[in-house]
Amino acid sequence: MADNDPAETRLVADLPSALDTFDSFADRLDGRIPAVFLDYDGTLTPIVARPDLAILSDEARSVVSRLASCVPVAVISGRDRPDVERLVGIDNLVFAGSHGFDIRAPGGRHLEHGVGGEFGPALDRAEARLRALLGAIGGALVERKKYSIAAHYRQVVEGDLAAFRSALDTVLAEEPTLKRMRGKKVVEIEPKLDWDKGKAVLWLLDALGLDNDDHVAVFLGDDVTDEDALSALRMRGLGIVVANPLEEPGRTTAAAFRVDDPAQAVAFLGRLADLYSDKEN
Repeated sequence: MADNDPAETRLVADLPSALDTFDSFADRLDGRIPAVFLDYDGTLTPIVARPDLAILSDEARSVVSRLASCVPVAVISGRDRPDVERLVGIDNLVFAGSHGFDIRAPGGRHLEHGVGGEFGPALDRAEARLRALLGAIGGALVERKKYSIAAHYRQVVEGDLAAFRSALDTVLAEEPTLKRMRGKKVVEIEPKLDWDKGKAVLWLLDALGLDNDDHVAVFLGDDVTDEDALSALRMRGLGIVVANPLEEPGRTTAAAFRVDDPAQAVAFLGRLADLYSDKEN
């Protein structure tokens, strides 16, 4: 039985709030245990000017920790896995970094869905070229990760955006084994492989033994890259997009529910933790 609306996408403004209609959301779980997959930036923490400033609040950490004591919880981020592990600071979670290429389960079990080493030199060359080409553009930030390079332009002025885009076009033309993925004020350059957050979530469900009738996948994410996971779970789970319809009035999504911002996302996770801690008592 499908959990989500069969329509491919809907306007964010037309979605019910997972927080305001929590009882309706809980009914959709139908007695199953949620396997909760969480994005980090923009979902657990607000979007900030620089990625190093995205610090998880004590309240959010407490809520996620409490939820993870009741149900399986994974954080799946575009960040490097060690980086997001450090920022979250909770041991009993599954952490998937680099959009799911690098995964660690509780107890240190490594479930790496690896990228061939042949992409390393291409990423090294692309990073060097990007730093050279973007060095003169104020506000441009190049962030190297293990399996990708993030080119941030949140602080780039409008007049420099054409030069920013041109630099990325140049680098990608020079490195045909790499591709771009667009996010909120960031472009990710990564190996040209058939892999994304949606495929990572489905792979994790199978690898962790959660792809069964006793569990239902729940994914919360805010960015364009999270739509791959929301789409993958459209007929197999419950997707929640973190997006304010007043700020993104024309945005469409494959999610079934929404919350407006990270604060509401954390409040929703708290309600979910309450629900399943009550079931245990």
